[in-house]
Amino acid sequence: MTDTTAHAAPALKRSLSLTMLVLYGLGVTIGAGIYVLIGAAAARAGPHAPIAFLIAATVMALSAASFAELATRHPVSAGEAVYVEKGFGSPRLGMAVGLLVIAAALISSAAIAQGAAGYIGVFVKAPEWVLVVAVILLTGLVAAWGISEAVWLAAIMTVIEIGGLLVVIVAGIGRDPGIIARAPEAFIGLGTAAAWPGIFGATMLAFFAFIGFEAMVNVAEEVEEPNRTLPLAIAITLVVSTVLYSLVVWVAINAVPRAELATSTAPLSLVFQVTTGASPALISLIAIFATINGVVVQTLMAARVIYGMAHQGTLPAGLGQVHATTRTPLLATAVAVGLTLVSALALPIERLADMTTQAMLVVFALVNAALWVMKRNGQARHDGITVPVIVPAAGAVSCVALLVADLIR
Repeated sequence: MTDTTAHAAPALKRSLSLTMLVLYGLGVTIGAGIYVLIGAAAARAGPHAPIAFLIAATVMALSAASFAELATRHPVSAGEAVYVEKGFGSPRLGMAVGLLVIAAALISSAAIAQGAAGYIGVFVKAPEWVLVVAVILLTGLVAAWGISEAVWLAAIMTVIEIGGLLVVIVAGIGRDPGIIARAPEAFIGLGTAAAWPGIFGATMLAFFAFIGFEAMVNVAEEVEEPNRTLPLAIAITLVVSTVLYSLVVWVAINAVPRAELATSTAPLSLVFQVTTGASPALISLIAIFATINGVVVQTLMAARVIYGMAHQGTLPAGLGQVHATTRTPLLATAVAVGLTLVSALALPIERLADMTTQAMLVVFALVNAALWVMKRNGQARHDGITVPVIVPAAGAVSCVALLVADLIR
């Protein structure tokens, strides 16, 4: 390729600041779980549901630290595939991980689209499949529009969805001021074997609710000062999500009977109605923003991984083309939208969530292991953040343990 040709080829645009990246991370994380799966988590773990979220947050924290270092070592799209390839020296394993990340993002997007349809159904009387298709096509257009435009729109929706969670928390505490003081009750009964199958089952759903920080590494080529911005954004996203989730789930299981939460297609609307006595219309509207936002950012991530793998030569080169006007990978985005549609119309939401979590646990285990291998082989010289070697080791073991616990429960 000549220098002229290389210069003329459109490239991704570095335009994401720390604030935009954090809002992007929170958007994909919060929109991906708590609005959709809080009822199912409560059904599985009952009063121990907050414990499930704390376990998931701990596993995530280890992996997040590994991702923070790897993102500064290799700030590229399709990050997980590159990390694993560099760590194990295996392009095939790297490609397999990249494909698994794409599959997880698409399945996650499909699950959230179903959740969005549930909330939209409060206002629009139409078959669920029609609402699902409309959500996925609309969000696909947003993702194709442009990275700055899509992330700014996602940022606005993220602020709205966080506001919705805060409303639920404040209303729950206002209705029952002693609810925070009773938080230690969540730990009662943990010494019995009967409690743990439900907790581990809920932990898988809680893990799904935390999936999102890894999406930030896949827009690394569009981030300003990635060595500084990426690790900070990952840490902030995980801390804020953990605090919000722990409070919301505790309010929910204390405000609404477990059976009602489990069967509701719009669980946070139900919690809002019970805690405030007001119409659930407002929180349902906020939930629509939250879930649509989750589909947008998951589609963005999937498209960037497809683009990155095409650039690395592991997928057809046409998928790595960037449109000169939008500066986005249009073909990769179209493929992501099409596959999301198929997933959303074929499988139920809880199955989609479990599949996403299982896939990402495998990815996280391999990414942690790759960093451990890099450190053991002396590949420790780089300009970004560095974590102790015990962190990726513990991250890999915890992901494998959680996956095994889920498979045998």
